[in-house]
Amino acid sequence: MSNIRVGMIGYKFMGKAHSNAYRALPMFFPNVTRPQMVAICGRDAAGVEQARAQFGWESAETDWRNLIVRDDIDVVDINAPSDAHKEIAIAAAAAGKHIFCEKPLALNLADSIDMLNAAEKAGVKHMVGFNYRFAPAVQLAKKLVSEGRLGKIFHFRGFFLQDWIVDPQFPLVWRLQKEIAGSGSHGDLGAHVIDMARFLVGEFQEVIGMSETFVKERPLPTTMTGLSAKGDADAPKGQVTVDDATLFLARFANGALGSIEATRFAPGHRCTNSFEINGSKGSIKFDFERVNELQVYFTDDADDVQGFRRVLATDAAHAYSENWWPAGHTIGYEHTFTHEMVEFMNAIAEDRQPVPNFVDGVECQAVLEAVDKSIEERRWVAISELR
Repeated sequence: MSNIRVGMIGYKFMGKAHSNAYRALPMFFPNVTRPQMVAICGRDAAGVEQARAQFGWESAETDWRNLIVRDDIDVVDINAPSDAHKEIAIAAAAAGKHIFCEKPLALNLADSIDMLNAAEKAGVKHMVGFNYRFAPAVQLAKKLVSEGRLGKIFHFRGFFLQDWIVDPQFPLVWRLQKEIAGSGSHGDLGAHVIDMARFLVGEFQEVIGMSETFVKERPLPTTMTGLSAKGDADAPKGQVTVDDATLFLARFANGALGSIEATRFAPGHRCTNSFEINGSKGSIKFDFERVNELQVYFTDDADDVQGFRRVLATDAAHAYSENWWPAGHTIGYEHTFTHEMVEFMNAIAEDRQPVPNFVDGVECQAVLEAVDKSIEERRWVAISELR
């Protein structure tokens, strides 16, 4: 296959990130099958046409149903709000299209399982958008754990902290409405940390959590773009129907313990996505705000040099890095999406399922819902209870 022809549904925050990734691939990864940006889709004709011209797509559609049946589309990229994922993905699978879908995979576990079943029945490739896996420093973390260089894993502690809705006058954007988003910080931010924990440590066994919505009502918005919005403080208010913060404890199937926190009410934290793993032979620490670095500690270092060392994951020894800049020249957020698309394009060309795929999306959704169940019933909940 010389080109893989892509149709994308959604054109705002994630639409821009995905478009940038598709455009970067031919320049920096010339050996990867080239994505052809055939069509972009959104409901607002003027808005999607502006995005088409700005992002470099060949054509635009205002109805996703028209996009997925086009003969010149091989892949359907879904980055519309979460409530649209299921219907679009199932229709795309039925049309024989490969599917890339942003996380969380669906509004609930049942819907995510339906999406997985539809993709498997159709025999198409399917991938879910957990882009943080693809930072070279995180890939190094995976390598250290998988090779046993940290020994037996004891602890995973992770948190994703933001502060963009601390102001109670910030408008009621769609991410704060359960019927559209599915959940708040838990599903939006916590899903990334859950996936990171599964990727690095393994499957969850049981969880117990708590959550809070600190601001119960907000002004209705006049405009929304990505994580920004405008509104009038005197405008009518709507109810916030998702969590502002969720924290939970976990046991992993391999015996490790975990703690995970997701909040949008941590002033000073713009996008603090961090984890630490402790094992019998060492520890690692990662903070997305220092995305190129992994802090590494080994217990067998000499006593007089014991301590965490900073590893800058920018040279050719690290995943994806040799395709970018000379050692020490850093990369950023947008590059994780490019690496994600390298995996997706390669998987299609090699006739294999990409990783992470809808199976990972389903497993993440099961943990999310187990936490919700534990909060509602105020008890430990085994992940197996959700099956």
